[in-house]
Amino acid sequence: MATKVIYFTVGGRPEQAEFRSDSELEDVRECFRAAAEAGPNDILKLYNTKGNIVNISPKLEANRPDSRYKLQVVAATCNGPSASELGFDVNGMERRLEDLERKILVESGETPPLVFEMRKKVECFREKLESVEHLSWLGLFKDISSGTSSPFWNKKGKARKSLEHCKLVHDRFKKMSAVQVTEDVRFHLRKPTFDNWQWDDAEMLLLLQQMYIELDLLTKFNIEMPVLQQFLYEVYRHYNQIPFHNFNHAFCVTQMMYGIIWLCEVWEKLSDVEVLVMLTSALCHDLDHPGYNNAYQVNARTELALRYNDISPLENHHCAIAFEILEKPDCNIFRNLSVENFKKVREGMIRCILATDMARHNEILGKFKGLIPEFDFSNKEHKEHLMMILMKVSDISNEARPMDVAEPWLDCLLKEFFNQSDVEKLEGLPVTPFMDREKVTKPSSQTGFIQFVLLPLFEAAACIFPEMQPHIIQPVRDALQYYKDMQVALEDQNTHKKTHNDGERNSDGVTLRSPLETEVAVGLANGHKSL
Repeated sequence: MATKVIYFTVGGRPEQAEFRSDSELEDVRECFRAAAEAGPNDILKLYNTKGNIVNISPKLEANRPDSRYKLQVVAATCNGPSASELGFDVNGMERRLEDLERKILVESGETPPLVFEMRKKVECFREKLESVEHLSWLGLFKDISSGTSSPFWNKKGKARKSLEHCKLVHDRFKKMSAVQVTEDVRFHLRKPTFDNWQWDDAEMLLLLQQMYIELDLLTKFNIEMPVLQQFLYEVYRHYNQIPFHNFNHAFCVTQMMYGIIWLCEVWEKLSDVEVLVMLTSALCHDLDHPGYNNAYQVNARTELALRYNDISPLENHHCAIAFEILEKPDCNIFRNLSVENFKKVREGMIRCILATDMARHNEILGKFKGLIPEFDFSNKEHKEHLMMILMKVSDISNEARPMDVAEPWLDCLLKEFFNQSDVEKLEGLPVTPFMDREKVTKPSSQTGFIQFVLLPLFEAAACIFPEMQPHIIQPVRDALQYYKDMQVALEDQNTHKKTHNDGERNSDGVTLRSPLETEVAVGLANGHKSL
């Protein structure tokens, strides 16, 4: 087989590599590692002439000497040990450099450009260590993705549930599926205060089944119980084990939709088909979510972004997976619908799920607000917009729940956000500001979101269904005050810490730390619950 020649620069010097297209991936990586004089645990980035990161692989496109790639060593990965344990004494390097500067300045009367260049390199090295040292838990390897590749740390697939785990859940669900849910559980299941953390996966499947039963959807649409059960299980199986957008989240969104349907007696205003659409859309709205949002998909040029032309790639994917499941005869809960009703259900589900793309938030909310003064339940367009608004309310409704239910969800969300921003930094992609662990805290993430996103949305929905005011909107206002109080407490803590640090250091010259933010949050939470 013919060989290809790759021309590139590393450290400013020209290099070239020659290998065959069928070469082993590790052999190609080793070739570039040797050219960069990099160690086995170093992270490499390869840039094309446009400044875009390209993947180091046997499929790398051949080029010419006048269009060289640029190879860069980013930093050493930290697989467990800290920088100091690996021998990276940056503080010592800076002290030695300062001594050298003083000595040269005394002897020659000026600092030569070489010293400035050395200082710049030391500062750059410090920044790189600070940006990647906390990523050691990812088990990083220097396989940076681009184009249609998956994120580099997970080439072999998403965080799928194991077949063994799914079978255990399936078997347990089938065994308990005939169990009668108690009146007390049925009562609480209809409330926005429902606590999902008390239920395991099989039990949540049982509760989802109960929602379809309680709304009489099995009778109205001739849904066979075995088909509903298989559909629920397949939906469960297609949610990934990621921090936030997982099956638990899908359950919570569906339960909130179910709670709103009961709270506002939605069946008196909307048709049975529309109720079926809203409940099923809520359940399917994040199917197969990879844990990385649309901005990442577009910037990384993933397969989803290419498939859907950068237009709501995740939401389009969730819809597609939902209807792939429904294509299976033993999962198709809509198989006994008339052609006309199935068309309504499909159009309604697509519309509701696509509405959950937050990039469309202002567009959808603005249009709905314009309809409120003359809202008419006999108007098809008005009802379609209302269904999208209720879908959006359910999707981002965690803060309407009690704080001991809502706050763990915020922890899960921030974990997923921080995972993404960490990867964006390593892949050289734009970092989403509200996901950056270096800039975001619990209160800073929530106060603006609640004030400028949640409350305007919820208050608009309450113009049509005023029953939401005490049960959903007031708890959100209480949550806003809670996070404002937390922000004040953190600012006071930081002021105290700064004053304390300015006056005291321990014998080793290490700044003494004040209590962590989590301790402040716990203290506030205890105070909040006792009000």
